[in-house]
Amino acid sequence: MGIAERGADWLKTGGLRPTRQRLALASLLVGDGQNRHVTAESLFALSSATGEKVSLATVYNTLRAFCDAGLMNEVVVDGSKSYFDTRMDDHPHFYWEDSHTLTDAPAEELEIASLPQVPDGMEVARVDVVIRLRRAG
Repeated sequence: MGIAERGADWLKTGGLRPTRQRLALASLLVGDGQNRHVTAESLFALSSATGEKVSLATVYNTLRAFCDAGLMNEVVVDGSKSYFDTRMDDHPHFYWEDSHTLTDAPAEELEIASLPQVPDGMEVARVDVVIRLRRAG
């Protein structure tokens, strides 16, 4: 399966219309079959490097549409920095403070014994675990 075809199939899975910009960004995100953690800025830079004409505002809006369609998850670090993850299963993350990058952490090593009681009428949608790392010493 080719890069563009993989991107188009991904959009179809989310029920999104395959516009030129969506196809271009989807191909960058999932075209090689690997999962990605991106910021809007890093995806904008990557698309610019490939010669794709997409504004930063369009990248933000498209990432939001991908999340709303259930194709990606947003992982917020520090309350202001958002990373967008194409891997949709429940898994923890490492946040590397020195390089400001987000990577997957081994899910099989994480144990959550219990969660607090949720308020009446609510249910847990997702639990985000971000383990912040910095150099020792």
